[in-house]
Amino acid sequence: MIETKNLTKHFGEVVAVDNLSLHVNRGEIYGLLGENGAGKTTTLRMLATMLQPTSGNAVLAGYDLVKNPEKVRSSIGILFGGDSGLYDRLTAAENIAYFGRLNNMSELLLQDRIRELTEVFGMEEYIKRRAGKFSKGMKQKAAFARSIIHNPDIMLFDEPTSGLDVSAIRNVHEFILDCRSQGKSIILSSHSMSEVEKLCDRIGIIHKGKLVAQGSIAQLQEQHQGKSLEDIFIEVAGGGK
Repeated sequence: MIETKNLTKHFGEVVAVDNLSLHVNRGEIYGLLGENGAGKTTTLRMLATMLQPTSGNAVLAGYDLVKNPEKVRSSIGILFGGDSGLYDRLTAAENIAYFGRLNNMSELLLQDRIRELTEVFGMEEYIKRRAGKFSKGMKQKAAFARSIIHNPDIMLFDEPTSGLDVSAIRNVHEFILDCRSQGKSIILSSHSMSEVEKLCDRIGIIHKGKLVAQGSIAQLQEQHQGKSLEDIFIEVAGGGK
């Protein structure tokens, strides 16, 4: 479970996230939507303990974000789009294993989990190759596997299908839905409305750091005269203005 209470982040005079309060239940995928610069990634980075909140707080898997950041880190998996953060000189398997060891996984469990994720993401052909020469899609799949190697209860995904082809996107979607069926709490940030509609149980829309709309797609459509999710987003988020 994830719950934020008046979570706020300032960068100097800029308010990136403004008194954000939301909750994500067990077995729920929560879509976090917003224009570029709306505060989505800043929110996820705070929840991932990568940024200290200016004020407010959050509880993840029963652990206080401010008081117990180490416990929070052990309970979450994180994947941010863009730079994969892989070590070029290590193989995909070595990158994944390194992160598993940071999370104190036993070698037996770690190797079993690597084999499982290699099959899930179709990485058999390059799992033992160095990451430096990978395509963007190959790097993204290895980074995805690394982020969830320790089978965390909470997953934070920022553009998780960035750079992937259609087949790989389907694999990722199936895996995310399987995680939901296992009772995991997931926050997913994506610019793809079709992806959000396919995966998310509820949606929160952020505009200029504030949560301006929240609910299931059906609830939001009922509130906005049956408009499409894209039209609702443009209306609520002000078209980025």
